[in-house]
Amino acid sequence: MINQPSESLINTHLEQNINRGYKFSWFDWLCLWYPPGWLILFNRHWQHYHQDPDGWNWLEYLLFLIPCGFYVALFSRWLRLGCRSPRTEAEEFNPNYQQAFREEILAPIVQHYFRGELHQVENLPSTGPMIVAMNHAGMCFPWDFISLGYLLGQTRGWVAQPIAEGSLFEHPWMVWWLPPKWSQVLGAVRADLSDFEAAVAQGKILLYAPEGIRGPCKGWRQRYQLQKFDLSFVQLSDRYHIPILPVVCIGSESLHPWTINLKKLRKLFKLPFLPISPLIFALIVFPSMGVWAMRTRLHYFVEPVEKLNDKVFDCVSSQERKLVYQRTKQFQQRLQFRVNQLLNKKLDVLE
Repeated sequence: MINQPSESLINTHLEQNINRGYKFSWFDWLCLWYPPGWLILFNRHWQHYHQDPDGWNWLEYLLFLIPCGFYVALFSRWLRLGCRSPRTEAEEFNPNYQQAFREEILAPIVQHYFRGELHQVENLPSTGPMIVAMNHAGMCFPWDFISLGYLLGQTRGWVAQPIAEGSLFEHPWMVWWLPPKWSQVLGAVRADLSDFEAAVAQGKILLYAPEGIRGPCKGWRQRYQLQKFDLSFVQLSDRYHIPILPVVCIGSESLHPWTINLKKLRKLFKLPFLPISPLIFALIVFPSMGVWAMRTRLHYFVEPVEKLNDKVFDCVSSQERKLVYQRTKQFQQRLQFRVNQLLNKKLDVLE
């Protein structure tokens, strides 16, 4: 934990720079259209708003852009830090920084690169706590969720927080790629039942993948085939009387196409998934491309809000568990039907 004076100094520095804003320079545009540069965008933006002496420097950024230069930059940073890992001071979710990141970094990425569009916005509630449940895929950095959060923020001004897999918080590789506690500061909630329940109880707007990690892990051959849904989001929706907003994403399977998932190697490296595809050779030469994804069109279709259950279930009895399971299965079937319907219609927006 950081001490109170240091935390106050960081917050003051953040507020001062938010007033000045971050201007997208020619170098940032270069990084956007040159895949190894995406990691530079994230870190440069963070360093504009946060005092981070352990972060990457300009020489190391330039090394990102040349073949195998990331390995040299990593070694250079390790030596510069005195042969230790970067510090990871605890920071909490900061809606001001989330808004700045959304407007200054996500906006050009979602608008110009992923060309994200939100359809059927008339189904969006005006406000209020809810669980936004979406099919999740791509076997890459969770761009389908990040882009949806941006679009919801632009359309309704919502501060949406995604439920994120634990490796985005604590994997030892992440402290070298992304800024310290980057996921927490941007609002990600750990995908543990206790953290999920606490966030629901606080009445937040949460982006949730009912498939969990099974969605991205299924690989290219099973694209747009929804995997088994977890029961927790239905249970918590019933318990706290919070509505579920279904969203169908078309285009996310193309974020990292032609992939297979090597489960044994994934477990060895303690990763949520380890995608193998023709892009693996590029990733070996340019490891900073780990946050990059293929250019695609992300189309989000907002479905009507699920009706709340009048009964509150704590799943104590086998009968209650069975009812929750049936509701979850029916929800999955409706979402799968809608996915198939959108794919089969060959809409102009999907061409």
